[in-house]
Amino acid sequence: MSFDIVPPLQYVGAEAKKKPWVGVFTMYQRPLGYEIRDLTITLREDVAFGHSLNRISGTLKNENKTDVWVRWTTCFRKIDGDWLIAHEQISVPVDMESGRALLES
Repeated sequence: MSFDIVPPLQYVGAEAKKKPWVGVFTMYQRPLGYEIRDLTITLREDVAFGHSLNRISGTLKNENKTDVWVRWTTCFRKIDGDWLIAHEQISVPVDMESGRALLES
């Protein structure tokens, strides 16, 4: 299960998650920047979780430049020897007073 910044609010399954992101990435000119900061992974025998701050930057095909930070959290389960994503959440900070996302934190 995945909760992402791209609609809808929830995805179930890899294909459901992949489809909207393909659309997002096709909006960009090449190269597209993707930076991962402060990646932390905690691992046990059959469960793990991780979190990081991720930056997506580049120029859209309409020439607008973007530079967006997101927060990533995920939980993994080891099932029959394979590590699978059991839960994933991507979020952005929100200014509670205005209700607007803070994409350039």
